[in-house]
Amino acid sequence: MNVIAAPLADSLIFEPERFGDQRGFFQENFRVADYRLAGIEDELVQDNWSRSVKGVLRGMHFQHQAPQGKLISVMRGKIYDVAVDVRRHSANFGRWQAVVLSEHKPQQLWLPPGFAHGFLVLSDVADVIYKTSHYYNQADEGAFSCFSAELGISWPDLPYIQSAKDSAAADFHEIFA
Repeated sequence: MNVIAAPLADSLIFEPERFGDQRGFFQENFRVADYRLAGIEDELVQDNWSRSVKGVLRGMHFQHQAPQGKLISVMRGKIYDVAVDVRRHSANFGRWQAVVLSEHKPQQLWLPPGFAHGFLVLSDVADVIYKTSHYYNQADEGAFSCFSAELGISWPDLPYIQSAKDSAAADFHEIFA
């Protein structure tokens, strides 16, 4: 597996090997030893699966007290994946990165605990699978607007479909003042 530094410190892109022929392909999607070799010591305790249609914009989500590390993969379709560093002690606090993840290019994105996460679906349908280092806790959940002006996230121009909760989320500076 190839490991590449992502734009923000401590986040990584993994490129698992894919073996294909006329029948299809085989890919080993997760082997804890490979991630340990890359420096990820977090135990991944929960798998989540999200299916969304084109234009769905999810995020920006995080947990306050028990931040989740996330290993994100796209099993079907294509997404524009965005992460914002919300670790107050980080030199990259408030900075964002974007990575296009697709079923056609075997890549996974690792976001360590302390990153907010969101994505925009670019294909007709996308299945996003992500492993997390802490269990989801609704009472600990936080969110801020994908369009917070002070962040300047550059989203692809599509008609966006957001949940009521995400579209009503406060700006970044209101959460992290």
